[in-house]
Amino acid sequence: MSAASLRLDQAPPFSVPLRFFLTAPLFPLLAAGVLAWQGPAALASRWTPALLAITHLFTLGFFAMVMLGALMQLLPVLAGSPLTRPTRVGAPVHVLLILGTLSLSFGFLGSQTILLRAALVLLGAGFTVFLAAAGLSLARANSDNPAVHPMRLALLGLALTILLGIALGLRLSGNAAGIAAGAWTDVHLAWGLIGWVGMLIIGVAYQVVPMFQLTPAYPAWLMRGLPWFMFIVLLAWSLSAALAEQSAFLASAAKVLSILLGLGMAVFALATLWLQHKRRRRLPDVTLYFWRLAMLSLLACVVMALLTSTGFANGSRIQLLLGAWMIVGFASSAIHGMLYKIVPFLAWLHLHETHDIRHALPSMKEIMPDARTLPHLWIHGIALLLISVAILGPGPWVYPAAAALALSYAWLGWNLLSAYAVFRQVVKTASAASGVNA
Repeated sequence: MSAASLRLDQAPPFSVPLRFFLTAPLFPLLAAGVLAWQGPAALASRWTPALLAITHLFTLGFFAMVMLGALMQLLPVLAGSPLTRPTRVGAPVHVLLILGTLSLSFGFLGSQTILLRAALVLLGAGFTVFLAAAGLSLARANSDNPAVHPMRLALLGLALTILLGIALGLRLSGNAAGIAAGAWTDVHLAWGLIGWVGMLIIGVAYQVVPMFQLTPAYPAWLMRGLPWFMFIVLLAWSLSAALAEQSAFLASAAKVLSILLGLGMAVFALATLWLQHKRRRRLPDVTLYFWRLAMLSLLACVVMALLTSTGFANGSRIQLLLGAWMIVGFASSAIHGMLYKIVPFLAWLHLHETHDIRHALPSMKEIMPDARTLPHLWIHGIALLLISVAILGPGPWVYPAAAALALSYAWLGWNLLSAYAVFRQVVKTASAASGVNA
């Protein structure tokens, strides 16, 4: 799909996705603060209250925040099917997601049942509103766009993630019995990181990698087949993993299916790296570098997952390292790369289309200059390495890791605010000029 086929005229107001984008970096900053506050104890196991809070500050506060905002923009532009009343949908979803994420995180930290119950209500309401609006939009969407099918599957993945999360939350808050935590927690995590976040990144990559990085298009067979392959295998793995303790056959099936999941993600990563190698323009580009870091991190996650599933490597340290590289290395890096193109592109688009500013219009590089974005790549890479060292050798390394994480997401937030400041200044200048001319 080319840039010319985008339905830019159907884009919602800039404020709709922007409120999500500007808020998102605050939650990893809070996660870094929790890590520094709790210190090495936070990384004692994957089940510590601090690590549960940190994980959800990333997955809900950062990933979901950015992706919900991005979908509100991408559905009308890519799929040609805008959300009904996007401003009225976006505002309450934004507030409910903020309050729900904070309630859940502080509920974990303080073992506060009332906060956990409040989080289930707030997050359940927010995601229900969004899923209803986005589902209706995708039902009307043009299926010829290769990004539409991964988006539909990603929404299904989000719905399953939320349902599993609510079930586990009810058990944790004492409102449900008989829900096994161990295996179902792994299923919940897999649907969140692969079925929702991973699937949406795949769908977005089909458009933004060729468009913004000037690469060839993804192969047609991969665009059509990979999302369905991943979804079906993940569904089969979920059932096998949840019931593995009851059957040796299902336990073996879960291992085989986990290998297939890893291979599917590896195919996507390798295809993306190959397309980037074949790109037409060789100038430095921070989006390209962040996507490369994301794909290399994903390949590292696949290797770690294969080693654990086949029994060559076991232990909580490897599990924690796998989670860190999936969250900070893969998903966060891809999101950084997307934001550094999508935000200046949307600013330029709305200056051109909505405000009809055509003279002295800043370029995307002027809205988001390389001098501000390229250093972030190194900061984020150092943060990933430091958190890896802190996991493998808990102790004082936790504190520089927390500081580097805070710096990385503070840098992202500052860059996004700076881009918005450029947008507001151009609008203000144009408004003053039109007033003088009048």
